[in-house]
Amino acid sequence: MTITSLIRAELARLTATPLARLAFIALMVVPLLYGGAYLWANRDPYAKLDQVPAAIVDQDAGATLDGDTVHYGDDVTKRAIDGGDFKWEKASAAEARSGVRNGTYDFVVTIPHDFSESLVSAQTDDPKRAELVMTTADTNSYLASTIAEQAGKTMRTAVAEQVGKKAAKTLLVGLADVRDSLGDAVDGAGQLASGASTASQGADQLASGTSQLATGASKLASGTADLPSQTTKLNDGAQQVASGASSLASGLSTLQQRTADLPSQTAALDTGAKQLQSGLHDARDQTASLPAQSQQLAAGAARVADGNAKVADTAAPFISGVQQLAQDSPALVATLKPIVEDSALDATKKAALLAQLDTLQTDSATLGAGATAVSQGLGDLRTGSAQVSAGAGQLAAQAPKLTSGIQQLSDGSDTLVAGTDQLAGAAPALTSGIGSAASGASTLANGASQVASGTSALAAAAPTLSNGAATLADGTASANDGAQSLASGLHSLQSGSSELASKLDAGRTKIPASTASQRNDQASVISDPVKVGDDNVAAADNYGAGLAPFFISLAAWIGMYALFLILKPISKRAITAVRKPLRIVLGGWLTPVVLGVVQMVALFLIVRFALDLGVVRPGATIGVMVLASATFAAILMALNVLLGSVGQFLGLVLMLVQLVTAGGTFPWQTLPGPLAALHFALPMTYSVDALRQTMYGGSVGATWSDAATLACWLLGALLVTFVVAARQGRSRTLRDLRPSLIG
Repeated sequence: MTITSLIRAELARLTATPLARLAFIALMVVPLLYGGAYLWANRDPYAKLDQVPAAIVDQDAGATLDGDTVHYGDDVTKRAIDGGDFKWEKASAAEARSGVRNGTYDFVVTIPHDFSESLVSAQTDDPKRAELVMTTADTNSYLASTIAEQAGKTMRTAVAEQVGKKAAKTLLVGLADVRDSLGDAVDGAGQLASGASTASQGADQLASGTSQLATGASKLASGTADLPSQTTKLNDGAQQVASGASSLASGLSTLQQRTADLPSQTAALDTGAKQLQSGLHDARDQTASLPAQSQQLAAGAARVADGNAKVADTAAPFISGVQQLAQDSPALVATLKPIVEDSALDATKKAALLAQLDTLQTDSATLGAGATAVSQGLGDLRTGSAQVSAGAGQLAAQAPKLTSGIQQLSDGSDTLVAGTDQLAGAAPALTSGIGSAASGASTLANGASQVASGTSALAAAAPTLSNGAATLADGTASANDGAQSLASGLHSLQSGSSELASKLDAGRTKIPASTASQRNDQASVISDPVKVGDDNVAAADNYGAGLAPFFISLAAWIGMYALFLILKPISKRAITAVRKPLRIVLGGWLTPVVLGVVQMVALFLIVRFALDLGVVRPGATIGVMVLASATFAAILMALNVLLGSVGQFLGLVLMLVQLVTAGGTFPWQTLPGPLAALHFALPMTYSVDALRQTMYGGSVGATWSDAATLACWLLGALLVTFVVAARQGRSRTLRDLRPSLIG
């Protein structure tokens, strides 16, 4: 018997009777019904989610945001209903809960009354997370509950994007305002730094000036510390000079009066010589000390003149300084008053120092007037004392002559006439000299009196000047300290304001400039920063196409399993008669393979055209389907040949195990450890994977690898069948040639 005759004989046996033909047709249709009906039912369930009844309960009370009333609950409700993802209906809380229980709704989404309030709380000090309440009942459908969870996540994402976009836009607008304000702050800080630099330079100049002022005031205070005692001594000396000059003027005036008649008396001297001789004796006695006294008077007058000149020269710088101080004191006080007013001194010290400055200005004016009077008196004193010195010199020059004449008159009367002539000639000069001396002494007395008056005023003003100078020194020292502190503070202000301007400008540049359009785009990106791109290198058209490789493989197994319910794995009569196990095994295997090819082609036509599921490589897909069917036929035949009816049962068990381990629905990584190990050991895993590669346009290399694994299973199963058939052929007898009663 040939392989072809074996196949033809087996097919003839299956169609021998009407009942056999009916059973054959029914079993041939089983895999088509299983694979086609299941894939038809699950072809694209997600496209009809709009028929899934769902309710939405809007209890949102709204909220206020930036002065506007917002109702995010209304927005969510409108978006859900308009989106049409599910068959949404608005319902009350009671209606929705009752509808979930009785199956009217598969699930319910409830928007709480504080939904909007919670969303806007993100911009307050007490943020609170908003929530959507999802109500489900697995009694309606567990997958419906799972889909409801995804719907809730989608709604949450949409709300989060809307709210996040508004919040991000508000934040970006705020940052733009901050950037503009920082620009103004940078300009202000720059102006502050410039002003601080100018003020710092002025403060340095002020500190330098106040330092010089403090040094000068300290020297002034030191120089005027002894001024009261010196002016007191000067006043005492001036009073003595005035008293002596007054006495000298009085004495010379008396002498002038006494010598006023000297010419007439000398004229009558000739007539009264004796009387004159007696008088001359008296005059000789009286004038014996006149030269020495006149010399002393001349020397004293010269010393007084020199002393007055030195006093005038010595006092001139002080008087000039006092006058200059009196002249500069108003400007000095006007300069110091703002410094004192702006200084860091307390109010009491400021008031005291301002009062002292006013007193200093008044006293310096008085001192200036006194200094002017002293200067005038010293000038008059110098002039008068010079005249007194000149007159005293003349008197000292004439005194010896007068003494000599008196002595000559007293020594001899014979020379009386000559002496009286000489006396008469000298009498006018003597009278004139005495007059000049009297006039000079009078001028000296007047000048000395003025000097005494000026020195008295100077002595009276000297303590005030000394105290004012000391106060001025203290005040200028405090002013200098304040100016130094002010300069130091302004230096710090300049440095700090420059650093502030630099830092503000650096901070401003870190905030990017943006337009309203850019901020709107940025807010959109911030609210939805991640977009999941679709880059599927091997994509299934829909849910049904995703399940097709798994159910095609199951249909191929079920088809082979059903056929072996009526097919004989191998012909025992042929084994007994022919004794060629390889030919018998191939003939027994090719019969279900031929029927399997019919099943797979028919199933492919249903999948591709009736259900319109996409197939990228149709030829390769049919080839994998046929290879899988042939492999499953070899495995089931081996189980039947090896174990008989037990093997038939194991074929069913093996199908159930592969139903779990093939990874047709969930990824195989989710399986428990033992089942995950079986995933790589059983053939349906590779048929599912190969069909995925060919239907979705996946890896050709993976397809060949899976096909090679199936081929190994096929050859292994045929080898087992061959070994068993060969062993059975050696033990067969002629009795086994009798036909079976049940055909």
